[in-house]
Amino acid sequence: MISTAKKTTKKKSNIQKEDLLIGKKIDKLSLPMTGEKLFRWKDFKGQRIVLYFYPKDMTPGCTIEGHEFTELLPQFKKLNTVVFGISRDSVSKHQKFIEKECYKLDLISDEDEIACQFFDVIKEKNMYGKKVMGIERSTFIINGDGEVEHSWRKVKVEGHAQEVLDYIRTN
Repeated sequence: MISTAKKTTKKKSNIQKEDLLIGKKIDKLSLPMTGEKLFRWKDFKGQRIVLYFYPKDMTPGCTIEGHEFTELLPQFKKLNTVVFGISRDSVSKHQKFIEKECYKLDLISDEDEIACQFFDVIKEKNMYGKKVMGIERSTFIINGDGEVEHSWRKVKVEGHAQEVLDYIRTN
């Protein structure tokens, strides 16, 4: 019975941790992005924002994810929603990635891990048998008031952009 109580306590704390992010404001977040612009929530006030965190430019999963979001951009726009990818890569690397893949969305650079820390997406990963700290693929919806509305963690790439669009359509 003691071990069951520990499992229950652990499960509750995981739920509470995720719930703590919901409702948090991102109004002070200001980061460089492609197009020689700054990402600032106030520039998108009244719109929903999709922020999808991905590990690294020019990698297979990240490329697929960018294409899926790019293909659905017109539908997101009809729903008053803007979409941004975000990683720790530099703006210049992001710009090359956009040009190579013909993306129609801007990418945010978080080299100092400001947003990564806020959204708690830096996790220990195993890369070729070596432990490294990296971005856990995650997506967040920010509502028109600048509050985190919804989140997806440990995202599987294929079909995820459609899943996000479906959420926005129904909520």
